[in-house]
Amino acid sequence: MPAPSINDPNVIVGFNTSDDAGIYRVSDDLALVLTVDFFPPIVDDPFTYGAIAAANALSDVYAMGGRPVTALNVAAIPADLPPEILSGILSGGAAKAAEAGVSVIGGHTVTDNEPKYGMSVTGYIHPDKIITNSGAQPGDKLVLTKPIGTGIISTAGKAQEADPGVLSNAAKIMAVLNKGASEAMIEVGVHAATDVTGYGLVGHASEMARGCGFAIDLSLKSVPIIPGTLELLERGIVPGGTHRNLAGVLGSSEWDSSVTDNQKLLMCDAQTSGGLLIAVAADKCDALIAALIAAETPAAAVIGAVTEERSGIVRVSA
Repeated sequence: MPAPSINDPNVIVGFNTSDDAGIYRVSDDLALVLTVDFFPPIVDDPFTYGAIAAANALSDVYAMGGRPVTALNVAAIPADLPPEILSGILSGGAAKAAEAGVSVIGGHTVTDNEPKYGMSVTGYIHPDKIITNSGAQPGDKLVLTKPIGTGIISTAGKAQEADPGVLSNAAKIMAVLNKGASEAMIEVGVHAATDVTGYGLVGHASEMARGCGFAIDLSLKSVPIIPGTLELLERGIVPGGTHRNLAGVLGSSEWDSSVTDNQKLLMCDAQTSGGLLIAVAADKCDALIAALIAAETPAAAVIGAVTEERSGIVRVSA
């Protein structure tokens, strides 16, 4: 189904670039960054689930270089859900919003058989300082700020196949705000960014490549991976969304012959509250890495580069 056409000149970012959030100009020096995201539980603890869902929704604003300021809760609640569970979910979301300096000012709930929770977030940004997913330039280095593997680990957790320590570590990573990473890239100055979520690393890199029109090279050996992910992958634990992601990028990606089927799945693993994928000029890359380390981001890894090839594809090497 095609996206509806937008004729409002104040819409700076809409559907056309598959970006992380919409942006609406209010004045010459102020624009709103608008997004919404929610999903079913991926961990058992209600508070942790709420915190992860909030961090995930806030991430869209951070990926654009914006500052989130308000949020509305969005929840679907089973009629027989114990009140203390709902309270725990909302408390987790509120705590993460408070950490981000965001005011939760309302929300909406519906009755559903499966719990779902997230937020609609509004942020501020200067219209001339927007960081989109389509501004990458040849020679840019690609930097990732969180390790991947949350889809595989979360799926294992639901099936009670994950080691508690592995699951706990993944939950901590998912709950980390991308605030520090966003502030670091704003401080250094970068060309493009996106957050790595449901479409996986290669899926979101493909949107970046398509947006800028140049090919992107990714090095699998340079990609940070959450400990325990590979062992679960070898046991065949892979979410359905990851399989769909791989199928979806086959027409826009090229894979080195040495990349295994499991490695392809890893690179397409559907993430929740993943890190930022940032395109930065080569001469600023060291400064960005230093700023990310100072911000204590979960990772600060150079995983690839933007080439001069005008193909808009992603090429993955082992």
